[in-house]
Amino acid sequence: MAFGDRRARRHEEHETFGHGGTARRFQLREKMISIGDDFWIEDESGERVFRVDGKALRLRKTFHLEDMQGRHLCTIQKRIMHIRDTMAIEGPDGDRMALVHKALISPLRERWKIDVEGGPDLEAQGNIVDHEYEIEADDRKVAQVSKRWFRLRDTYGIEMAPDQNPAMLLAVAVAIDEMTHDD
Repeated sequence: MAFGDRRARRHEEHETFGHGGTARRFQLREKMISIGDDFWIEDESGERVFRVDGKALRLRKTFHLEDMQGRHLCTIQKRIMHIRDTMAIEGPDGDRMALVHKALISPLRERWKIDVEGGPDLEAQGNIVDHEYEIEADDRKVAQVSKRWFRLRDTYGIEMAPDQNPAMLLAVAVAIDEMTHDD
């Protein structure tokens, strides 16, 4: 990548992410829910905008992401019979939207792969366990996850570029959090 390209990309990221940027921001909780519990996701003004519904009495860990009107946006479900931990994200019609799994080779930083159906694949890398990581598509940062934005214990945030699907990226964060902090 040429120096000018990197500089332009950093300028674009600065315009989008951070204080005064155009990114959408959401607040989540660590180890968000146990099966059977619900959890609200709030926007940067503290308004509840999404609900994560942990489904009880299921063999596989299953979460539903719903909007404020209770409309089912997607299902996040642990896949069994895979070599490594994998969670599928499915749309309201049951069609797969993405598959989230840990990358096989990760020499220096934790890396997760998100295989997106019908779109560019995503990659999450950084300090996943401590909720300090970025999500990229085609070498472009599309979201950033951090605990540093909040003083509340067990809380972290995700900010995403305005052209991204919030339900998809929030579902990715839920899946990564669940697999990383699985007890």
